[in-house]
Amino acid sequence: MSETSSRVAIVTGASGGIGAAVAERLAGDGFAVVVNYAGSAGAAEALVRRIDKTGGRAVAAQADVSDPAAVARMFETAETDFGGVDVLVNNAGIMGLATIAESNDALFDRHIAVNLKGTFNTLREAARRLRSGGRIVNISSSVTTLLQPTYGVYAATKAAVEAMTSVLTKELRGRNITVNAIAPGPTATKLFLDGKPQELIDRLAKAAPLERLGQPDDIAAAVSFLAGPDGAWVNGQTIRANGGIV
Repeated sequence: MSETSSRVAIVTGASGGIGAAVAERLAGDGFAVVVNYAGSAGAAEALVRRIDKTGGRAVAAQADVSDPAAVARMFETAETDFGGVDVLVNNAGIMGLATIAESNDALFDRHIAVNLKGTFNTLREAARRLRSGGRIVNISSSVTTLLQPTYGVYAATKAAVEAMTSVLTKELRGRNITVNAIAPGPTATKLFLDGKPQELIDRLAKAAPLERLGQPDDIAAAVSFLAGPDGAWVNGQTIRANGGIV
């Protein structure tokens, strides 16, 4: 039996993009995976089938992370189906861009609800439920350092996630649970690509010294490291998996 074969991971926002890549990677690493989704049931179920076909174990769990009751039910699903929770990957998020002057209340409130309150909701459940030896990986963003125009609201929510990462690390002293964040740079996902002109995408792809966009598998590899045995001594850190863009 592998070291991770009896371990269980919840991946939020896992129906596509980085979340789906993370879910598949962790399943390949031997974790039973709870594939969380908000509205894309078909994509989540298709991912579960792909994992099952390759010999992994997975279940889809619908939950809007901004709803604390739904988050609690998602953790209960993991406990009922797989016996407990060892790893939480906080990937669910939204990104809408506007200058601060042009950001309306709806844009601000939705970012706070999903990116900040959603992460808080899952961290709170994880702090109460994760087994000894557990791992929490929050997905932040390198915009917290780049701080480009139009990213004000989004960057603010991700900076708050990094702050909670550091605080929770200290609050879980004695539990043998690590808490870290990964801050991707420009990554070729629907969230990043939608609405951007090709010229901007090309310019961002060249911005990092490695001269390409990140791929979801690049971020999944970093999550795999933090969730696996080799990441046990990394705690309270934000890892900027961004090809050197900042």
